[in-house]
Amino acid sequence: MDNRYLKRTPLLDLDDPSIQRLITERGWKSLPEFERLRSIYDYVRDEILFGYNTDDDIPASRVLRDGYGQCNTKGTLFMALLRGCGIPCRCHGFTIDKKLQEGAMTGFVYRNAPQHVFHSWVEVFFEGRWYELEGLILDRQYLKGLQDKNPGCSGSFCGFGVAVKDFRHPVIDFDRNDTYIQSEGIDQDFGIYDCPDDMFREHRQELSPIKMFAFRHYGRHMMNRNVRKIRN
Repeated sequence: MDNRYLKRTPLLDLDDPSIQRLITERGWKSLPEFERLRSIYDYVRDEILFGYNTDDDIPASRVLRDGYGQCNTKGTLFMALLRGCGIPCRCHGFTIDKKLQEGAMTGFVYRNAPQHVFHSWVEVFFEGRWYELEGLILDRQYLKGLQDKNPGCSGSFCGFGVAVKDFRHPVIDFDRNDTYIQSEGIDQDFGIYDCPDDMFREHRQELSPIKMFAFRHYGRHMMNRNVRKIRN
């Protein structure tokens, strides 16, 4: 496997002491590769809660310190942990229609969000093939809260950070399979990148400086409150 899928980058700061300490505490390097991959996946899905950080292009150590993230930031942390444990990975950039975020985004924030929201997932090379692992974006507790809030929905669902064909049984567990939780909302495909640094140099959220300031200091806090209400 090409070394570029294992290297450190400014965003994939896998040599940061907090990243290395977590890898050591979890004993991931001593696990067989499948168990190592699945354990890292489950950790990022459920112990790094779904939420909105200050920006997409923050380093993995910052995501770990925040303790929460969304598709792009959780993906950065996931990649750093994978590479820190010798598992090759890359990222794939897209946009999703903003209606996927309706409910998490409300009111002024939703009205002023771009129609096409930047999105990404991580692809992992394991046992001779690439797996698409998007299903780690939402923690189980949040997803269960959302399902409890919508007891009559048993088919497709779009909103609150979810876009799936089977709302009751989304494919979010990794067992040598692709996983998805927002893929039904994708409307543009930007292709594959070796690392998030390269991806974010080419693609950003379509927000003016004023709207970005409002998101960082107001909008994302409203969104995180909405997410916490559903989770709790």
